[in-house]
Amino acid sequence: MKAPELSVGELLRLAIPSMVFVVLTNAYRSVDQYWVGEVSTEAQAAVGSSVFVLIALYSLFQLASAGVSALVARATGGDDPERRRVVIGAGLFAALLITVLLFFVGTFLAEPIAQTLGMEGESARLCGLYLQAICLTALPLALTPLVDQAWVSMGNTRLPMALQGLSLAVNVVLTPVLMLDQPFEWLPGLGMGIVGAAYASNASRLLSTGLGLWLLAKHTGLRWSDVRPNVELPKVLKIGFPAFLGVFLYAAVYWVMLRTSISPLGPEVNAALGIGFSALEGVTWPCYYGISIALGSLVGRSLGAGRPDQAKRAVKLAAPLLTIVGIAATLAFAFGGHFLTGLFTNDPEVHRQATLYASVLAVSQLAVAWESLCEGALLGAGDTKTVTWLSVPFNLIRIPLAYAFAFPMGMGAAGVWWAINLSSGLKTSAKMVALLRGKWLELEI
Repeated sequence: MKAPELSVGELLRLAIPSMVFVVLTNAYRSVDQYWVGEVSTEAQAAVGSSVFVLIALYSLFQLASAGVSALVARATGGDDPERRRVVIGAGLFAALLITVLLFFVGTFLAEPIAQTLGMEGESARLCGLYLQAICLTALPLALTPLVDQAWVSMGNTRLPMALQGLSLAVNVVLTPVLMLDQPFEWLPGLGMGIVGAAYASNASRLLSTGLGLWLLAKHTGLRWSDVRPNVELPKVLKIGFPAFLGVFLYAAVYWVMLRTSISPLGPEVNAALGIGFSALEGVTWPCYYGISIALGSLVGRSLGAGRPDQAKRAVKLAAPLLTIVGIAATLAFAFGGHFLTGLFTNDPEVHRQATLYASVLAVSQLAVAWESLCEGALLGAGDTKTVTWLSVPFNLIRIPLAYAFAFPMGMGAAGVWWAINLSSGLKTSAKMVALLRGKWLELEI
């Protein structure tokens, strides 16, 4: 498949299914937040705080999926199916090794990790149980981003969308059944509590990702013998490592903020963060990211076909679309935050804190949308280093800013959220400079 002649229609053909499938992929967090509210405030705080541990785990998957994404796009644009098959095999081998590592983490480190988040008592105990269950059943979690990114990099966003729709449908049913004793009057449950949410998430992914992998093997000619170390594995890891590092440090920053600035404000703020991050940004960020990965697919295939002019055109086409989505998110957070957060809690204080989160984070939504534009182009070209080095310092300054705003300056939770806004604006400005300089158009991978 050669690089397409780009138009708004071509971008939307990729971007709309991409947005939908990424929203569906992340919707399990909203499902968990909704049903865990039926258990307790401590359980909701545990799930909300564990989000950033899960993002840290997701960073490991970037070691495989980020490299596979860029290299598969280049191979597809360059009409090289043999290289594409070898790249996917190397990525799958890396994903299997990551799964073994997560099994170790779940067995020995889940409870200590939960305690480092600054929670105490029942919240810490429940968080440890949830993380352990996630890690011990992590194979589909590790494979999902790789399989999805392989399809998107080949220009097929509709299949990942359909697969994630199937996964979400199963998850919506499984989660209350596994978590609660009696989720509905007509349907008994297994009463597994917070652990049931973890099992439901990974079981639903197993179905969709297994089907996606089978179809991927048929489409590319992938064989079991390809899943091994090969000549493309160092390239996959070289591209993937900066992406892993950037995502891991992003999660680590929130990890430290939880301990130093968020958890000391009480479980209601922990729960509010979970609702805001998982239920609100769990929809808006996937919309940005969906367009971003569609842009990355177009950029990667265009560069693989020797058409940097088309890569630049893809960015110009994506910019207004992301701007519109960013403005829509700003309005939804600012004027709909009270209603939307109220869907996920019956606790008045949690609701008040979640509404505050939405109203403050409304300010930075357009910046986050433009950051996604920059990252889509840079990552599509395989320039993961630039994305990482322009993210890390601005993420790190959130830690002292959040503490200073929340406590010495007396702003409380609002101070934490304003620290996030400020750093988001600085990150976007730096990445926009890198995008406009255009060195990513000349990168060889």
